[in-house]
Amino acid sequence: MRQRRIRNKVEAVSSEVAEGSLPVAERLLVIACGAIAREVLAVTKLNKLAGVDLTCLPAIWHVYPAKIAPAMREQISLAREKGYRRILIGYAECGTQGELDKICEEEGIERIEGPHCYAFFSGNNRFMASTETEFTAFYLTDLITRQFEAFVIEPLKLDKHPELRDMVFGNYTKVVYLAQTDDPALQEKARWAADYLGLEYEYRFTGYGDLEPALQRAAAVSSAPSL
Repeated sequence: MRQRRIRNKVEAVSSEVAEGSLPVAERLLVIACGAIAREVLAVTKLNKLAGVDLTCLPAIWHVYPAKIAPAMREQISLAREKGYRRILIGYAECGTQGELDKICEEEGIERIEGPHCYAFFSGNNRFMASTETEFTAFYLTDLITRQFEAFVIEPLKLDKHPELRDMVFGNYTKVVYLAQTDDPALQEKARWAADYLGLEYEYRFTGYGDLEPALQRAAAVSSAPSL
């Protein structure tokens, strides 16, 4: 079940849905974590949000959050040079210790609400309520399940040093798969991941959670018909 490695580079994806093309100044650019790229595109298509473009920073940077804010500043600067006036940061707080919020304040733009993607996929209010009793859970999303080797096994060197498994995960009791899609193959992979870590397994279908209304709000102006 070895997955391909995550490419450590910025990728740009056009997600225009409606016919025709809005000028860059009227389009919305989402600068997102690569871990939610599929979900951003899916929500855009599902809701027929016109005038939305997507650029992603490497998904693996969730392991190295200090890299996120400097790269975000660079991408925002490049976007301004290209003529984008409307930008959404496609991250929650994500361990940046307030740096993304500083960028939002300085640039007059917004990010997705919440501490991390596990929260906004679950629904921030629901997730925060669950953390009071669920502090020994290790969470997976579709992306982390799909790339479990690249995101968990390889960075922690569990493939080379399996004895580290119990040292790292000894205080966890279960794996909770927060599923964005109803995919039997991913459910099987998530169950395999739980077995690999020696933990109990729980499946929860979240869909896109708070990500969907966040994108709907951000794209509202671009989605409005021209007069």
